[in-house]
Amino acid sequence: MSRNYISAVKDRIEGAVNDRGQVGIGTLIVFIAMVLVAAIAAGVLINTAGFLQTKSEQTGQESSAQVSNRVQVVSAFGSVANERVEKINLTVMRGSGSDDINLSSATIEWIGPEEAETLTHNDDGNSLGDGEFNVSAIKDPDGSEPVLNTQDDRFKITMDATQISSALGEGEEVKLKVTTQYGAVTQYRANVPQSLSQESAVTV
Repeated sequence: MSRNYISAVKDRIEGAVNDRGQVGIGTLIVFIAMVLVAAIAAGVLINTAGFLQTKSEQTGQESSAQVSNRVQVVSAFGSVANERVEKINLTVMRGSGSDDINLSSATIEWIGPEEAETLTHNDDGNSLGDGEFNVSAIKDPDGSEPVLNTQDDRFKITMDATQISSALGEGEEVKLKVTTQYGAVTQYRANVPQSLSQESAVTV
């Protein structure tokens, strides 16, 4: 073989090696880039999944609280004067499985025959004013009023119809929605009897 031929073969081999080296480096760069993109995408997915899980748990807890942390109406009566119901009194207890319920943080929607109004707790303990309700203890062994903290507690919620619109006549109805601090709602319909003659108090 001639020296020129050997030199040409050598140059061709060296060129092929250099080309393969460049292709290998390019492939490695592309692979590394793909790994980085996949890692970033995985991080985003993990963060999103964690956020959605936390949000779902929070929503579930709030929904559970809205269902379980309710008051239960044991009984209701109206105070009668001049053959009209002037005050409505609800006897309430803590619902089964409920957490402590602070009635001073509750609201009551009064939807009456003449007017609708949202009532809030009367904090000063004086006579009821416009848009207020009062809480008093019927049975409260540990003196927790206005917080229902045991199943034995029985509190009276008093609403003055004359401070909201006017005293209720025979056969009239009031819809009441008691909403606790958890957002749980208890609905009650107070129905005035058809006759109030010679009555001082009636079941509603």
